[in-house]
This record gives sequence, structure tokens and C-alpha cells, in this order.
Amino acid sequence: MSDQKSSREAYYKDIAPHNLTPLWEVFKDLVVPEPKTRAVPAIWHYDQIRDSIMKSGDLITAKEAIRRVLILENPGMPGESKITNSLYAGLQLILPGEVAPAHRHTQSALRFIVEGSGAYTAVEGEKTIMQPGDFVITPSWTWHDHGNDSAEPMVWLDGLDIPIVASVDASFAEESTAERQELTRPTGDTLARYGSGMMPVGYEHVTRTSPVFSYPYSRTREALEKMRESEEWDACHGLKLQFTNPVTGDYAMATIGTFMQLLPKGFQTAPYRSTDGMVFSVVEGSGSVTISGNTYAWGPRDTFVVPAWHHSELSAAEDAVLFSFSDRPVQDKLGLWREDRGNH
Repeated sequence: MSDQKSSREAYYKDIAPHNLTPLWEVFKDLVVPEPKTRAVPAIWHYDQIRDSIMKSGDLITAKEAIRRVLILENPGMPGESKITNSLYAGLQLILPGEVAPAHRHTQSALRFIVEGSGAYTAVEGEKTIMQPGDFVITPSWTWHDHGNDSAEPMVWLDGLDIPIVASVDASFAEESTAERQELTRPTGDTLARYGSGMMPVGYEHVTRTSPVFSYPYSRTREALEKMRESEEWDACHGLKLQFTNPVTGDYAMATIGTFMQLLPKGFQTAPYRSTDGMVFSVVEGSGSVTISGNTYAWGPRDTFVVPAWHHSELSAAEDAVLFSFSDRPVQDKLGLWREDRGNH
């Protein structure tokens, strides 16, 4: 061992008890020339995992579990309850007659309805009846519970900013003393007040989350079809809409960006990558996604993830509609978000 190397190692040993470490030894791993993520491409085929989801209903009740969810865990980060480095995702089951008890937490959540019709989410005193393709928000620190008054099981995709909140040590949670919260507004109240291009006179917006907490798929699908008439296809996205806060025009959620896109039959997107890892849920149609050279076939109700800064290309075998979410609002507000619309 050279004298220089020996001297440095002795120095590192001397400073370690003082909780000091030399930046020059780790700099290349801290400040990297391009994003490096432990998340890897992955897909969950709904037909292959549905039986496992339903079996969970035989093992534990929604009340006992608080939330009966199977986490979609990224294979690159086992045991961390993450689908990307910054986001959590899981598939939640609620059976006929069940109630998932009321609680609240600082984490913001989205629900994207995958299977079933007629269950509800209640948020801050208002109930919304959920249908496949609906996008529903549970804002940070709002009371919410779920129930299923229908005759069939309901499954939806949960997306939460749990890793983001954990990274700044800001997690709080509280259980309600009541199983169901008291309803104080009629169903559809917030959509009528704020989602029709109008809002009450004198309304003061006090949060960064949309006052509309339920975005029905019927409206979203109609908007995509109207856009199709102009044929303004984006080479990387087809037709893609961003869910917005009608008060500010910003993202519907402060930490999670949500989108819906339409790809017509035979459409192949150009190679694309961005710094926000994207989670996709297939609403309609079938096709494939190629991520960094590997191709995955997808169909209705499948979920797949494109990690940050991975080239991806979507191909539609038939007309297809895909919902997606990412941490783009956080990156935008910090001035960090980048995209690459070029070739490999």
C-alpha cells in the first residue's frame, strides 16, 4: 500500500468517530451526470393477479386491515413499498357490504377505479359513487372512508406520495372514532360547484389540491374523443390530457401529476423519456410498451411502470386509453423536471 493511500485511510479512521466523512470519496455517487434509479421496468397483468387480490378478501376484513391492499412493489426495491423511488401504488379490494373505516393522514392519495361499479369514497363529508376509469382524490389530512353498497367486489389502484412525505419526515395519521364519517354535502356537490367552468362567488382557495375530488371517466373519455376530431396527435403521447385544479389551472394534486391519454389503433409513439417515473393503468384497449429495449404486452386493467429517465415507446394494437401518474408536480416546482423527445 502506498504511503499516500495509507495516510488517507488513517485520516478517514481518525475522523469517523466525529461523524465526518470525505466528500471526495463519494462525490461521483452523489452528483451523477444522469439520473440513476433503483426502480426497474415492471408490469402487473391483472388477469394473473386477480385471484390473489380476491383471496385476500377471505383472509382479512377491510375493517381489520384498515385498508385491504396488495402493494405493487417495484422489483428493484424489494421490501420498500415503492413503485418508483418517490411513489407508492397498490390495488385495494372492498367487498359488498364492507366499510373501510374513516381516517386521515398527511399523505395525499389518488384512487383510479379498475373493476366493479357502485362502491363509494367519502371525503370530508361528501360521497362519490365510483365507476371504472374514474379518478378520485383524497387530499392531504382529509377524513375519508370507503364502502361498497353494490353486489360485486370493487378494486381500485391507489397511488400515494408516501415516500415523498417520508423523505421530509412529515407523516401524521389519525383514526376516526366513527366507522363512517357524517355526510354533510350531497353527492356530486363539489363537481357541480367547481367542475363546470364556474365556481361560487367569493370562494377562496386555501389548499393546493383541486376542490373537485372526483373526475368521472365519462367526461374524460368524451374530451378525448372530441380532441380526436382535430387529429392533433403528439408524436410521443398521442392525445394526452392533464387533470387540473379548476381554480388555479395547476395539477389536480400538489405532489402527484395525473394524466389520461388516447392512442388510436396502430399508433406507435416516438422514443421518449423524462425524469419523472410514470405509473400506467390501462383503461381500454391493448398494445405494448418497449422500455429500454424490452417489450411488455399490456391489456385492460394491467399496471406497468416506466422508471425515471428510461426510454419508452407505446404501441396500440387497437384504440387504447391509459391513465398515468407521476411526481412531476414536485419536480416542476423545484425546477428539476426534464424530458427527452429525441432518439436513443
